[in-house]
Amino acid sequence: MVDVILGLQWGDEGKGKIVDYFARDYDLVARFQGGPNAGHTLYVNDKKVVLHQIPSGVFHGGISNLIGNGVVLDPVTLKKECDTVASFGIDLRKNLFIAERTHLILPTHRALDKAAELSKGNQKIGSTLKGISPAYMDKTGRNGLRVGDLLDKNFTTSYIKLRLKHQHLLDNYNFQEDISAWEEEFFEAAEFLKQLNIVNGEYFINSQIKSGKRILAEGAQGSMLDIDFGTFPYVTSSSTISAGVCSGLGIAPHYIKEVIGVTKAYCTRVGSGPFPTELDDETGEELRKVGNEFGATTGRPRRCGWIDLVALNFACMINGVTKIVMTKADVLDAFKELKICTAYRAGKKAIREIPFQMDRIKPEPVYETLPGWNINTGTIKNYSDMPETARTYVGFINNYLGVKVHYISNGPGREQIVQVK
Repeated sequence: MVDVILGLQWGDEGKGKIVDYFARDYDLVARFQGGPNAGHTLYVNDKKVVLHQIPSGVFHGGISNLIGNGVVLDPVTLKKECDTVASFGIDLRKNLFIAERTHLILPTHRALDKAAELSKGNQKIGSTLKGISPAYMDKTGRNGLRVGDLLDKNFTTSYIKLRLKHQHLLDNYNFQEDISAWEEEFFEAAEFLKQLNIVNGEYFINSQIKSGKRILAEGAQGSMLDIDFGTFPYVTSSSTISAGVCSGLGIAPHYIKEVIGVTKAYCTRVGSGPFPTELDDETGEELRKVGNEFGATTGRPRRCGWIDLVALNFACMINGVTKIVMTKADVLDAFKELKICTAYRAGKKAIREIPFQMDRIKPEPVYETLPGWNINTGTIKNYSDMPETARTYVGFINNYLGVKVHYISNGPGREQIVQVK
């Protein structure tokens, strides 16, 4: 049996904490897509930890963690993460496994990412410059190198061959930056990676399923950044939705049971692209300040706005969401009035569907206004103790989506989660 936790917005929904919270009930946590552009923030012994590639179940003893083949892996970032995790006394050689089919991010992928983004001028996508897109392009172009290739005695030859191909592209961009230091880091980290548990990921996870183990698949980014269904071209390079679990881990669809979608009580986005409910005013700045909305990976200030139920309904539909977790509800404690986007106005029409090309249509949000609660909810443990206005807010969302909020996160702490009954 496999349950899935994934983001329903533009990423940064607080999935790391949610996976960490649920992980205790599972035997294996598996990342199925994305790369080091993802940042899952956890608080362990009151210390902030940001995981970029290692699954968020790693801090639970006795739980295995798998980096699946749908991920693109940067050995340098992985080594730094492993050093951080090891400082908490965790031996990753016992509980971290890496699928041999996982594609590698090379130094030249990072260079290509940077060169391509610089060439776009004011049409930038907002790339994190981690080499994600070029690595996925090599994967679909059948050029990439994979984790299993590291164990081949001819790996260096294969690396040089691909590097030369990349260099031709970099020359076209007139990219002059010296990346020799990046390469030195890469090969050092690659040697470290070879010491970890490299496994045949699809056999590994299916044997766990057949032996009755409970598995939690962990997504990165969010549904509105999906390569097919997101706000293209302002998207990531992988399948961030529940369908990506099957191809990203090598499991059959009928093994998936619960799809747990994570959404903030409001909405944020990092980087360029359409964002209908964005608040470019004092309210948006207050959301950013109270919510500490700065990218876990990039540190960039996040764009902030009211919750968008048109987009959320779309994400629930394409993922087959069965349960919702609402995060950062406590951020709304500061507001006397709350708005909820229930439709878009495109010209004279009000629509409840995501347009094919949102940045062309530039839909205006249609809002319902609800009263805020204006009290500190961060210490509340039971849903019955939540203010009536907060329960009304949740009830409105439940009725619109037809999928219920089952949990509310009301603070950054591990135990600051209220179960909705």
